[in-house]
Amino acid sequence: MDPAETLASLFRSRRSVRDFRPDPVDPALVLELVREASQAPSWSNSQPYRVGIATGALRDRLAREYGALFDAAQDALGQGALGKVKLALGAEGKPDGDFDTHFPYPPDLTRARVATGIGLYEVLGIGRKDVEARRRQMRRNFEFFGAPVVLFLFVHRGLREYGVLDGGIFLQSLMLAAQARGLATCAQGALATWAGPVRDAFEVPPNYAFVCGVSLGYASGHPVNAYNPGRVDPASLVLPARAAKP
Repeated sequence: MDPAETLASLFRSRRSVRDFRPDPVDPALVLELVREASQAPSWSNSQPYRVGIATGALRDRLAREYGALFDAAQDALGQGALGKVKLALGAEGKPDGDFDTHFPYPPDLTRARVATGIGLYEVLGIGRKDVEARRRQMRRNFEFFGAPVVLFLFVHRGLREYGVLDGGIFLQSLMLAAQARGLATCAQGALATWAGPVRDAFEVPPNYAFVCGVSLGYASGHPVNAYNPGRVDPASLVLPARAAKP
């Protein structure tokens, strides 16, 4: 296979995997993925990102802490307005992320988001009104979908949006490197809802903000991993040029 087709195949085959086998991943392989992703371009080659890697006992501890925060937040929200006030005042489960992960979704992007969610829950066999099943599935985010390895991406605040951009390029490079080795990934912005557990787990340099996590491991045979929401016609992504000024 020529290089162009190899790369195209990796793009086409990559999926956001939501159910992993417990099989461990060689730590040397994880570091190799980071090394390869470090070749990604960045502003002035500053590489304004850092990665925390959790496996074994640390990974399990973070899953417990995240699960407890999620449960507390959901219990509070279940109390209606009073629960929201309690969260706002600092009750257990209050988000402490460096970025706000809960914000109004742009109306022009909502259609794609809703369609993706509907398709995903159909594959999982979860009905729209099955609140408990939907909660359990959402909680799986904070259990890292069973992945044995979790990476936590931090970006330098000083480069503002461009630090996040560089982090995204690094992240895509890492996920494709994983795909090339038979590993699966799922980038998870939801993990950034709470930064406390991750900051307690790693020595994070000053001015670095936690932007997202990435679950990594070997995909299970669960049908959810075959779910593909599709993509828009590439032509629709290209902006039409304005007519030349006279």
